[in-house]
Amino acid sequence: MTRTPATSDPLILTLEMDAQTFAHFDGLRRRHFPAALNHIPAHVTLFHHLPGLDEAGITETVAALARTQAPPEVAVTGLRFLGRGVAYGLDAPGLSAFRGRLAHEFASVLTAQDAQGWRPHVTIQNKVTAGVARALLAEREAAFAPFTFTAPGLVLWRYLGGPWERRAAFAFGENR
Repeated sequence: MTRTPATSDPLILTLEMDAQTFAHFDGLRRRHFPAALNHIPAHVTLFHHLPGLDEAGITETVAALARTQAPPEVAVTGLRFLGRGVAYGLDAPGLSAFRGRLAHEFASVLTAQDAQGWRPHVTIQNKVTAGVARALLAEREAAFAPFTFTAPGLVLWRYLGGPWERRAAFAFGENR
């Protein structure tokens, strides 16, 4: 059954990765995330649940702040065991400060999950047994070398009960 998006469906804000970094992480996600459950591409979530009824206001706020932000450098620092999955941990002080400014702007509408501390990561596997996750963690840690990338912008999505619908993209530093 095809689902028609409703304006009340929540919005999700993610970091846009450069093409090479995205291809790397999305390839890992396609290989290791259970195919029947993998409805979305690799991503770094800044906010999980912004109010869908205020898409215009959310878009305006994100666009205005993104224009003032230089494209942040993001360090891929290691791997994380998620219990039933694996993620790559990220460190990005500039991006964290930017997210803090957005969180301040959205404070009155943030869910508990989005209001708590932010630990940026890219999940490449989830919803598997702990043993399968531990095996992938060991494999990926053995091959891991830290690297950095520069994030060109942000992407706003509408959550559709599993899949996401891309709604807008915002480049960092357009009016710097």
